[in-house]
Amino acid sequence: MTPQDLPAERPVDRQPLLHIDILSVLPELLASPLSHSIMKRAQDKGLLTVGVHHLRQWAVNEYGQVDDYQYGGGAGMVMMCEPLARAIDSLQEQAAYDEIIYLTPDGSTLNQKTANSLSLKGRLLLICGHYKGIDQRIRDHYVTREISIGDYVLSGGELAAAVLVDAIGRLLPGVLNDETSALTDSFQDDLLAPPVYTRPVDFRGWKVPDILLSGDPKKVDEWRYEQALQRTAERRPDLMKE
Repeated sequence: MTPQDLPAERPVDRQPLLHIDILSVLPELLASPLSHSIMKRAQDKGLLTVGVHHLRQWAVNEYGQVDDYQYGGGAGMVMMCEPLARAIDSLQEQAAYDEIIYLTPDGSTLNQKTANSLSLKGRLLLICGHYKGIDQRIRDHYVTREISIGDYVLSGGELAAAVLVDAIGRLLPGVLNDETSALTDSFQDDLLAPPVYTRPVDFRGWKVPDILLSGDPKKVDEWRYEQALQRTAERRPDLMKE
């Protein structure tokens, strides 16, 4: 699959709520996450547009070079200033960004509050790192926020970018069929979600709690809240402290 096959900048009938540009040296890695399920729906509805840009368009030579050895020695290559700066400058000529985000293991850990906040923005730029990362000068002079999706290292920032786009995009009004669904997800109120059940009522002798069959919305809500508290206390006590 080529970068041209990605769901970038598709025509829509309305002004999107959010536009996200992504800079990557491996744009093919983003094809599937952005082309299916809820992210596809968000783009088809014209609520979200995503532009995936191959960094080698702004390479320093005809060989497509965008990285070089690091000063001071040491293993691993570093993504160069010039291609990144040229790419960002070029994209900023089209419109200003509310945030320029670098996906990096040493960034602030992504959480629901961050996703909620970013979903209210109008235009974001995501930079996918590779190798040993990007030249610090880009971080110092262009990047406005640095985000990590966890305390581990991936081969590149594309998977992290896909996670971030999904976490943000599903929050846009009109993306989910039931707009209240996102409001009851885990972490929205600093609690984990309660257990959920569906048909049949009795499966192998394992029964749905009677309260969920009572038809009393108030009692159901109370039960769900109690279950959320209990689950959070058992599994994520750190959230209770917060």
